[in-house]
Amino acid sequence: MKPFSKISNPREIRKRLKINQSEFWSKIGVTQSGGSRYESGRALPRPVRELVRLVYIKGVPLEIANGADLLVAAQLKKTKPSLYNELLKSAKAR
Repeated sequence: MKPFSKISNPREIRKRLKINQSEFWSKIGVTQSGGSRYESGRALPRPVRELVRLVYIKGVPLEIANGADLLVAAQLKKTKPSLYNELLKSAKAR
């Protein structure tokens, strides 16, 4: 799984989701004031960037994600992409 090299503007993601800073950033363990700094141009550290990608771009609820789940998902996506896509589509439909 290749990480995003850059998320250009987390504010755009948050605005698209129509949620406030506190709600957006607290889901990934960042304070509202810290998130505000990122939205104002401070570079996102890689772990924060990956959490934004995982939770808001990939749609994985952080409370259920764990290392083993992510490894299995990455392996499934690599070795059986059609099954991965079918399962992903089914999960999104719920």
